[in-house]
Amino acid sequence: MAEAVATATGDATPAVVVAALYHFARLDDFADLQAPLKALCEGAGIRGTLLLAREGINGTISGSREGIDRVLAWLRADPRLAALEHKESFADSHPFVRLKIKLKKEIVTLGVPFVDPTAVVGTYVDPQDWNALISDPEVVVIDTRNDYEIAIGSFEGAVDPGTRTFREFPDYVATRLDPQRHRKVAMFCTGGIRCEKASSYMRQQGFETVYHLKGGILKYLEEVPEGESLWRGECFVFDERVGVTHGLKVGASAMCYGCRRPVTPEDMASEHYEEGISCPACHDSLTDEQRARFAERRLQHGLAAERARRGRGE
Repeated sequence: MAEAVATATGDATPAVVVAALYHFARLDDFADLQAPLKALCEGAGIRGTLLLAREGINGTISGSREGIDRVLAWLRADPRLAALEHKESFADSHPFVRLKIKLKKEIVTLGVPFVDPTAVVGTYVDPQDWNALISDPEVVVIDTRNDYEIAIGSFEGAVDPGTRTFREFPDYVATRLDPQRHRKVAMFCTGGIRCEKASSYMRQQGFETVYHLKGGILKYLEEVPEGESLWRGECFVFDERVGVTHGLKVGASAMCYGCRRPVTPEDMASEHYEEGISCPACHDSLTDEQRARFAERRLQHGLAAERARRGRGE
């Protein structure tokens, strides 16, 4: 585990910086960026995943303060990515096992061609103004994340579209929303990327007044005091932390290794929860062979963790 670093005030700050970033930009040479970006990240001790596509870059990485700053500076040195924004949180150790730099058709997969957030997009709303907007009874508030993410937390009163993947969002819009009836729509997602693309799509479908939370849930939890917050539960993140709460502190949720869905403390209290094997959502669907395999994996992970603790002298 990484050692904490003392700040100027004497407080201990976890040594690992976790940076979530994305930017829509026309990158016709995105494949050529893969090798130098990978070399830079490896040299800086970075872990995590970055996606490159013709429409831009997206991902979450972790590393030292110096390493993260080196990667961000390299990206922003490209004029097309100069306006790239990122959000930071901190961890005691890397939440990622390895580094992956992937080439994709889309940096967030909607599956609809010609959706371009650089050409048309909704209205950004700062976290400090979000509460007032979603408290307006004329505004339809939509959580654009997937069902398993919404399961551990969302904004009070938000609509769950019931989508298993972002590809299903266009069908939800076509069947459940109407530009003539839903004249004000506000959307949000984890870091801002999905609702930015969703707002571009909805604008193209004739929805004139579309808002989206700038910086996503992570920015809201970072900047809005818990006493004023309309967020309930935890925000699912795609790494070993599973969920974060106000102030971007690591939450109490865990990951089910049987179905890869997040499980809450309430789920863990269920008789159908077996750590490392199953949760209430998948308990009845696992085969005996799967249970045996997951149990063996749990045993091996425990042995590996014990060896690591001994190696650290704990």
